Amino acid sequence: MRWFIAFLCCLCLAAPIRAGDAVSGRVLKVLPLFMDLKGRTQTTPSLYDRDAYQASLRSQPTQRSGIEFAIEWKAKGPKSTPLKLRLEARGGLKAQPPTQIVLEESVAPTGMFGAWTSLKLTGEAYKKFGDVSAWRATLWDGVRLVHEEKSFLWEGELKLPPPATNATGPAAAVPPPKQP
Repeated sequence: MRWFIAFLCCLCLAAPIRAGDAVSGRVLKVLPLFMDLKGRTQTTPSLYDRDAYQASLRSQPTQRSGIEFAIEWKAKGPKSTPLKLRLEARGGLKAQPPTQIVLEESVAPTGMFGAWTSLKLTGEAYKKFGDVSAWRATLWDGVRLVHEEKSFLWEGELKLPPPATNATGPAAAVPPPKQP
């Protein structure tokens, strides 16, 4: 009987912790990968070959068709919670003013395991954007920032609103706001 009462006490103490249902998560890794004219980031499954292929694409800009940001992340929380994975990138073309772009996608909590999500910038948008100089990946729970991972060249905070709640399709491009 004592064990049953102790179990009930523990259950009552743990119930308020579960009632909050707050989402916790992390952005674990971000890999910016160039895409060739066929849309590939690598030609073989080898990591060494991927790195060598990326080096060749880096040195031959005419062979690139876009850039893919492979983002590893994980989040715990109720599956009904809508999350946004957002990538902000800064870059530019030579002799042009700097540019920035925002890519985002709706995701669901993964639980104990992580997941990979690819956000792609291709076509005219990639040509206008230029080379990436810095990036920041963030995980949002509504308007609450859960976690961020950024490149070491990322400086300062962007004055961007929280992610849109009605973005359509995967990796919906959100134009950056006008700077005052």
